[in-house]
Amino acid sequence: MSKPKLVILTGAGISAESGLRTFRDSDGLWEGYDVYEVASPRGWHKNPQLVLDFYNMRRKDVANAKPNPAHTRLAELEDYFDITIITQNIDDLHERAGSSNVVHLHGQIFTMRSVYDTQTIYAIKDDILLGDTAPDGGQLRPNIVWFEEPVPMIETAAAITERADVFVIIGTSLAVYPAAGLVNYTDPTIPKFIVDKQIPVNGRLSDFTVIEAPASVGVQILAEKLLRMNADQAVK
Repeated sequence: MSKPKLVILTGAGISAESGLRTFRDSDGLWEGYDVYEVASPRGWHKNPQLVLDFYNMRRKDVANAKPNPAHTRLAELEDYFDITIITQNIDDLHERAGSSNVVHLHGQIFTMRSVYDTQTIYAIKDDILLGDTAPDGGQLRPNIVWFEEPVPMIETAAAITERADVFVIIGTSLAVYPAAGLVNYTDPTIPKFIVDKQIPVNGRLSDFTVIEAPASVGVQILAEKLLRMNADQAVK
């Protein structure tokens, strides 16, 4: 018998317990920066050095962070479910925890690309410096989807969501589009869950099972519910 398809949308809340601060917890600032100064094409054109410095710091933060129990518990659930994690996060904590199928909507901190070419991606572990160029001569920049830029993976994510047997949201305020719109692609008849320490007020969540708790606690509760549900389905 094939495993149920479990699709999980994760946001910054799942990485917060690994020490990575979230935008919504910092009064409209991200690590003390106006988000549009460091995460928009306008900010890049205005001050590319500031943007590079900001992401060089974020890269170090992620390298020093470790997966928390929420990340590892989701990876363990692959024994029972066919899991795809769609994450808004730019860190690699899901992968380091052992999750094998992760779609990054907003790019990855350990990759970079030329300003001229969105398709050719390079790995980066250290700093990107002003003057570092790709083979096409373009300045290298973080491979991050900034505000006001298209989200190339959103159609892939929507197609995955449409095929879900179970859909889960963890640690996201559902305030950033188009990621928040993935809720609309779920089959209305499937089980749906949301885990967050502060459940967002959103009319589209009326048919979700709510688990209001920090991710590390909430994902353990979620896992128990999912495994119980799976066992009940197997009996039928």
